[in-house]
Amino acid sequence: MSDSAARDRDVAETESAFAHPEVAPDRSAAYGDHSDQVVDFYAPRDGRTGAPLVVLLHGGAWRAPYDRAHVSPLADFLARRGFAVASVEYRRGGDDIPQQRDGADSTRASASDPVAGRWPETFDDVAAAMDAMPVLAARELPGADVRRIVVTGHSAGGHLALWAAARHVLPEGSPWRLPAPPPLRGVVALAPIADFKVAAELGVCSGAVTQLLGGKADFEDRAAQADPGVLLPTGIATAIVQGVEDIVVPQAVSEAYVDAAARSGEMVGLTLLGGVGHFPLIDPAADACAVVAEEITQLAW
Repeated sequence: MSDSAARDRDVAETESAFAHPEVAPDRSAAYGDHSDQVVDFYAPRDGRTGAPLVVLLHGGAWRAPYDRAHVSPLADFLARRGFAVASVEYRRGGDDIPQQRDGADSTRASASDPVAGRWPETFDDVAAAMDAMPVLAARELPGADVRRIVVTGHSAGGHLALWAAARHVLPEGSPWRLPAPPPLRGVVALAPIADFKVAAELGVCSGAVTQLLGGKADFEDRAAQADPGVLLPTGIATAIVQGVEDIVVPQAVSEAYVDAAARSGEMVGLTLLGGVGHFPLIDPAADACAVVAEEITQLAW
């Protein structure tokens, strides 16, 4: 596919994914004092009890303009498939965060781009939300089975999903380290920013990985606590769904993570979808979204 055709595909897929109206949650609950520390809950649309809980982490390059609203149609889609869903908001980067510079090079793509992520707040929030999830979900969705939790996320949210499942292998002394593996059935990461070295080399999302870690000077030290590609093996069932035509987070990023997992002695499932780019994975109108639901079903039930 030519570069222009790939860009045209990406534009069309993006427009389709973002064309769905926002779906209001059934309940919302705070897991902290900040306005972004909130979870939206969607009950299974068929009214069933004992439904597995899908924790959904949205993407958007960890940047403030993209919040959980754009994945609310996906949350509703999964709820219509019989899942209980918890869609997590977290603090992202914005124009209020100082630019990190290394010599003459800025880690921002341009002066108009918001910075990607907040260190350490983005990670503080995901850890806090995951730790609070069993209690919050039991209260807000009493029909959910909090013993069967699958974490999923798209793009930057796919990174956070993988990271949430790897907190027990964080370096000693990390504030987010867990003493034992989190009680998850598994992770389904959708076009995740899963390997920071490869993502940074490819300039994924206009240098978002370097921004998330606060700049080049801190990249190596902070990547040791944040890069799923080095937080292996996790011992938790993990599957990746990736569009072959993805020009936002290319297939090479997912493949690097799968290869790193294999070297650690762990097998990670990789489903490659031909003719699919970045956004059909979260678009309820796309066939790829049904594949995502099936991957979650295989781990949850």
